Amino acid sequence: MSTPFPFTAVVGQDDLRLALLLNAVSPAVGGVLVRGEKGTAKSTAVRALSALLPEVDVVSGCRFSCDPDSPDPGCPDGPHEPGAFASRPARMVELPVGASEDRLVGALDIERALAEGVKAFEPGLLADAHRGILYVDEVNLLHDHLVDLLLDAAAMGASYVEREGVSVRHAARFLLVGTMNPEEGELRPQLLDRFGLTVEVAASREPDQRVEVVRRRLAYDDDPAGFAARWADEEAAVRARIVAARELLPSVRLGDGALRQIAATCAAFEVDGMRADIVMARTATALAAWAGRTEVLAEDVRQAALLALPHRRRRNPFDAPGLDEDKLDETLEEFGGSDGPDGDGDDDPDPGPGGGPGGQPEPDDAPQGDGDAAARPEAGEGGEPQPSGGAGEQSPARAAEPFRTKVLSVPGLGEGAAGRRSRARTEHGRTIGARRPRGALTKLHLAATVQAAAPHQRARGRSGPGLVVRRDDLRQASREGREGNLVLFVVDASGSMAARQRMSAVKGAVLSLLLDAYQRRDKVGLVTFRGSAADVALPPTSSVDAAAVRLESLPTGGRTPLAAGLLKAHEVLRVERLRDPARRALVVVVTDGRATGGPEPVALAGRAARLFAAEGTASVVVDCESGPVRLGLAGQLAGELGGTAVTLDELRADSIASLVKDVQGSRRAA
Repeated sequence: MSTPFPFTAVVGQDDLRLALLLNAVSPAVGGVLVRGEKGTAKSTAVRALSALLPEVDVVSGCRFSCDPDSPDPGCPDGPHEPGAFASRPARMVELPVGASEDRLVGALDIERALAEGVKAFEPGLLADAHRGILYVDEVNLLHDHLVDLLLDAAAMGASYVEREGVSVRHAARFLLVGTMNPEEGELRPQLLDRFGLTVEVAASREPDQRVEVVRRRLAYDDDPAGFAARWADEEAAVRARIVAARELLPSVRLGDGALRQIAATCAAFEVDGMRADIVMARTATALAAWAGRTEVLAEDVRQAALLALPHRRRRNPFDAPGLDEDKLDETLEEFGGSDGPDGDGDDDPDPGPGGGPGGQPEPDDAPQGDGDAAARPEAGEGGEPQPSGGAGEQSPARAAEPFRTKVLSVPGLGEGAAGRRSRARTEHGRTIGARRPRGALTKLHLAATVQAAAPHQRARGRSGPGLVVRRDDLRQASREGREGNLVLFVVDASGSMAARQRMSAVKGAVLSLLLDAYQRRDKVGLVTFRGSAADVALPPTSSVDAAAVRLESLPTGGRTPLAAGLLKAHEVLRVERLRDPARRALVVVVTDGRATGGPEPVALAGRAARLFAAEGTASVVVDCESGPVRLGLAGQLAGELGGTAVTLDELRADSIASLVKDVQGSRRAA
C-alpha cells in the first residue's frame, strides 16, 4: 500500500522492533532474520521501518544511488561530476522467492559484449537496494545459490557480476532483513551465521493485547492515511532518535571489560568462528548509541547476546534454538569488567521505540532452557511391548543416535529444484554440452558459440582477425548438477516392529535419513501404517525437524496393513506431482515385509507395490527383520516395487569399512 502501517503502532514484538532499529542505527550489525509463525506482523514491521529511515542524497541520474559526498570511484555510471545531487526517501526493495540470479545481481548483454565490445549492464535488485533495505520474505524458500550471492554482497558491501570475461562491480550496502516460518524448512547453519541478529516472534496469548492488535488493524484498513496521521508524532520522534543515534555511534566506547565479556560469552556457548564476537560488539555499540550513551555497559552485552547468539548455536535442525539465560548471567558476572557499571539495575535497554501509545508490556516469549538440551521430548520407559498382531500400543521408544547414511538417489536425470541428492539439469554445475538458447541467454558456451560463428566469417565480410558473432550463433551451456527430491518415508509401526530395542534402531535409522535429507535440501513426508489403516503423519514439507518430532512420538502396535500404507503413499505422491511436477520422488519403505490383516494381505501388498514399479517411482526398502531365522519378505517387497533393499546395518555409510575392519581384526586375532 502507498501508506505503510506505522512502525510505532505495532503492538508488542519488542525484540523484533529493537533488532530492526539497531540495524537502522548501524547497518554494520549485519541484518536480522525474523523467525516465527504466520500472522505475527513480521512483514508489517519490516515495511514500516522503511518509512522511518532518513532521506538519502544521491548523485543525479546515477542508477546505483551513489553518495554525492563520496561517490563510488568504480561506479558503472561514473565518473560523476561534483555538485549534481537529489534527495529521495530510503528504498525498501523486496526480493521475490522465485527471482532469478540476473534479477538479483543484474544482467550483462552478452550479445553486445561479444559483438560490439560494449559493457551493457542492467542493474538488479542489489543495486536498487543500495543505501536502503533489502527485504526477503520466506528467505528459507529461496534457492541456496541466491542466498549465497545475497549474503556475500551484504558482507562485502559490493556486488560482482562476471560473465565470460566481462566484469562489473558496484556498491551494494543495505540493511538485509529476512523473514521465515520454521515450519516450512530451515536455513543451513552456515547461512544462519551470516545474518547478524535473529528474533523469534509469536502471537501474544494475552486477550487484551490481541484485542488491541485487531482494533488498530481495522482502523488502519478503514483509513490508512488518517490512521498514519494519528501516529505521526511518534514516528517523527523515532526518526529523530535514529538520526541522533547514528551521529553518536562513532563516539561510543567499547571498553576492554565489555570486550572480555563478549569473548567469554561466545566461548561459553561454544559458538563456531569469530563472526559472533564481531556482531555482538557492533550490536552492543549500537545499543549504547540507541540509549544515548557513549559507554557500552554489561546490559548492552547481555541484550546483544540474546539477539546475536541463538541461531549460531544450532548444529543441525533437531537442536533447540535459544540461550540458557542463567548461564549467560553467570558468565557476564564472572567476567564483569571495570569499564563501567555492571548493569544489574536495568536489564532492559529501552527497546520501545519512542515511548508512544504503541508501547506494550514485554511478552515473555524468549526460549527457556539450555540450547544444548534435546529438542525432542523424552519418550516414556514404562510398559512392555505388545505381542505381534495385538491391538494395544506401548509408550513410544526413543530413537537411537543418528549416523551418516549411505547415499540413496533417484536414477536418471531430473530437472527439479536445486539440491544435493540426484543428478539433474541445472543452471549451476559442470558443463556437459551446448544448445541453442530458449528465451534469454544466461550461461554462454563460448567454444560452441565460436564454432557456430566460424564457418560464416567470409560470408559476413570478415577477412582479417576478429570474429563476427550474430544472435543465431549464440549457444547456451547445458549444465549438470544435483537436485533435491521428495523423500517419502513409509514406516511400519505394527506390532511386529514394536519391540523396544528394535523400534529404537528403526527410529534412529529414519532420523539419520531425515538428517541426510536436510543436508541435501529435500522435501520429506511421513506415512505410517498399523492396526487396520495408514495415516499421513506429515504431509510433504521442507521442515525435517517437524518430521523428527512426529517420528519420536510414533505409536506402535496392532496388525500390519502393508497394502494400506503403500496405497496411502501412492495417493500422497499423486497429489504432490500435481503441485510440483518437476520434483522427483524417492519412496523409503521401512518394514520387516510382513503383511497381516484382511483377506489376502500379501497379494494386496504385492499389487499395491506394482503400482510404483509401473510408474517408475524410485524406491528403497529398509529391511528391519531380525533374528536367526529370516523370511526375506522385505527383499520380495523391494522386487515388487522395482527398487532395492538394504538392511539397517547396510544403511550406514561406513558399513563396508566397518566390515573390513572386523574381518581384519579377526584375522589378526587368529
